[in-house]
Amino acid sequence: MDKTQRSPHSLGDLERFINRNILAVQPYAPINPPSVLEQESGIAQEQIIKLDGNENPYAPSARVKEVIANFPDYNIYPDPDHRILRKRIAEYTGLSADHIVPGSGADELIDLVFRLFIETDDEVITMPPTFGMYEFDAQIAGGTIIEVARKDDFSLDTEKILAAITPKTKVIICASPNNPTGDLIPQDDLVKILETKIPTIIDEAYYEFADSSVSKLISDHENLIVLRSFSKWAGLAGLRVGYGLMSPALASMLFVIKQPYNVNAAGQRAAEESLEDKDFLLQSVQKIVSERERLAPLLKATNFLEPYPSNANFILCKVIKGDAKNISNALRKRGVFIRYFDNPRLQNHIRISIGTPEQSKKLLKVLEEVGPS
Repeated sequence: MDKTQRSPHSLGDLERFINRNILAVQPYAPINPPSVLEQESGIAQEQIIKLDGNENPYAPSARVKEVIANFPDYNIYPDPDHRILRKRIAEYTGLSADHIVPGSGADELIDLVFRLFIETDDEVITMPPTFGMYEFDAQIAGGTIIEVARKDDFSLDTEKILAAITPKTKVIICASPNNPTGDLIPQDDLVKILETKIPTIIDEAYYEFADSSVSKLISDHENLIVLRSFSKWAGLAGLRVGYGLMSPALASMLFVIKQPYNVNAAGQRAAEESLEDKDFLLQSVQKIVSERERLAPLLKATNFLEPYPSNANFILCKVIKGDAKNISNALRKRGVFIRYFDNPRLQNHIRISIGTPEQSKKLLKVLEEVGPS
């Protein structure tokens, strides 16, 4: 089923029983795995260069794969309180375990936090262009999105954010680094927002690529919630593991409303072992950062792409000659998949995930072939 489209089937009389908030939801447009891309494009998976999902090209560590393969208790429900995983995360972050809530990816935690705070017609402030999951989850919760557009250079307009706050504002959410622009929220700006006392989510899914976090502010700001993921830095996107850092009081509330076995046994063991093997995984992160810095000037040298500075594992490029959609389609036909946004705020922009040097070589070769389409 195409997740980007509503079902062609009529609900008939059932429609009157459906939650009104759900009927209004616009489907989220996800990216597809190589097996689906192969079916759609006719290009064998082995030939596909997948640079559209901000995934880690180096995959999980060998230790993680071994632990998953040898775990003996998949027939037993996992620990609903994630005791070992929270202990490992506490050691990694420097915050005690009572500040930590694991989830089935950071996406689940966004949904949980919204359900904790939002009632019908409450407002959620976002700063587009940004991660589309925020709007999707806010709609499901019955909230209204209030968009405060970024400046032309994609930096935040903090004064406009503060001016957008109303008595209905329940949550402010911002990614840092932001997806798809790659910029960080300045700490001084964040403190101004936190001083409003409104629950504020900072999505740090790409934290390890920036080595910059605001989590130390949690002790002084009970309204700050920091979300992170194992998908990017640890290569566990397919296992769906993330975590939230917040005050113990908020963490307790999320434990009340989350599903008890929300992180499966394989995900818990993989995340635990990733933190045990973090030195190896952070070496992979450094490879990606180095490749990002190497690739950016080479993209600029095409003379039809203008890359923005990035603190994440991707580069956003403005297409200064040609058409972004045409370029994306031309690359796709040659087995290179990048992200094109059909979005007025990202008109004529593409986002390229950082791959291996070999993948970058293929990307640059194909870009040279297609030119400013």
